[in-house]
Amino acid sequence: MTTNEFIEQHKEHFLDELFTFLRIPSVSTDSSRKIEVEQAADFLLNQLISLKLSKVERYETQGHPIVYGEHCPFDDQPTVLIYGHYDVQPSDPDHLWDTPPFEPTIKDGKIYARGASDDKGQSFTHVKALQSLIEADGGVPVNIKILVEGEEEIGSPNLVPFIESHKDMLQCDMVLISDTSMFGLDQPSITFGLRGLAYMEVEVVGPNRDLHSGVYGGAVENPLNVLCEIIAQLKDKDGVVQIPGFYDKVEALTLEDRQAMADLPFDEIAYKSSLDVDALHGEKGYNTLERASARPTLDVNGIWGGYQGEGAKTVLPSKANAKISMRLVPNQDPHEIARLFEQQVLSLAPDTVKVRVTEHHGGYASRTDLNFYGLKAAASAFEEVYQNPVLFSMEGGSIPIVADFKRVLGAESILMGFGVTSDAIHSPNESFHVKDFYRGIKTSARFFQLLAEDAKA
Repeated sequence: MTTNEFIEQHKEHFLDELFTFLRIPSVSTDSSRKIEVEQAADFLLNQLISLKLSKVERYETQGHPIVYGEHCPFDDQPTVLIYGHYDVQPSDPDHLWDTPPFEPTIKDGKIYARGASDDKGQSFTHVKALQSLIEADGGVPVNIKILVEGEEEIGSPNLVPFIESHKDMLQCDMVLISDTSMFGLDQPSITFGLRGLAYMEVEVVGPNRDLHSGVYGGAVENPLNVLCEIIAQLKDKDGVVQIPGFYDKVEALTLEDRQAMADLPFDEIAYKSSLDVDALHGEKGYNTLERASARPTLDVNGIWGGYQGEGAKTVLPSKANAKISMRLVPNQDPHEIARLFEQQVLSLAPDTVKVRVTEHHGGYASRTDLNFYGLKAAASAFEEVYQNPVLFSMEGGSIPIVADFKRVLGAESILMGFGVTSDAIHSPNESFHVKDFYRGIKTSARFFQLLAEDAKA
């Protein structure tokens, strides 16, 4: 029996197992869900134990557990470290979901559930690929290590220390990650670039209590007004960030980078239509794809203060807050950018208020060498399964651990995503195409086979 035949025969069982995984509300940011996060870790632990790998272990951290397994019997084959995460985003606002977020539902060929695409469904393809190779072919033909964490959605605070303290155990020739999207349905693509991140919070404090806006308005500074004025000065009308030093280490896009993006079948009219917007906006001098994936940005993610209930309340709030993220490109240091951001915000603040700037978390941008042999094997595997040529794209999101794998382990990462941008990750009605769950398993298995064949050639 071939590996693909085994996968076909066990499709329904694999799907049932994924549904069991998706039903666990492993929301890492919610302390009340700690037990459920532990359940998700144990589910994966038992999955790896069933594969009879040479080593399977659950490592405790100061936060949520890390699940690890390995089987490395070969001296003449490459070692692949598979990385994924079992934690998920909160499901709220729950009332915007068409089906319960933690009760997987198939509709129109898609699995609807929180974590279906990000990242339970995608990471689980590799677990099932390993099982299929072991049971159909007698084993995985390359050395395998697999690491799945439970804190990716909160910035992976304990993962880098774990990698640094287990550097020898995790040594590998490449890292395989499925936590990105293909460029379109039936159009396989490999992400070779990710932006970094600096995530900040600004708090503006004025009077010692909320005040009546009729009695005090015009005499006492309004923190919400100040916050809005500060934010408005952080970018100009052309979308250029107005923080001194922000662009100092940003390199111009190469012709190779721009050509790879130009080769993508991007439809700007359809893009606007899918978002229900009449026009797009971004940094002057760059096209939409370049702005969204390869240029640095600054965006307000949330802003609050004052009265937000029903009806009216004439209040001058005592404080106002905003959360602001900056997506970064190679050579931008997230901590340096955070420092520059803080300096600029404080310089814009009047002496009528107190301002506090907090750096929450961040990560470095990453790029994978387009000539890397592992990337070429991944492209070949995609093309065999999807029967379409592979495109190469950069993605605007951040997976900070990719840069850390390169820094600590010296390993390139292969971003083999099986989702699509319409999967609505982090949003209500997150989904994952059923056929891409199955094609993901087949592509993963074929990738390992091609790596082994190339090593023997």
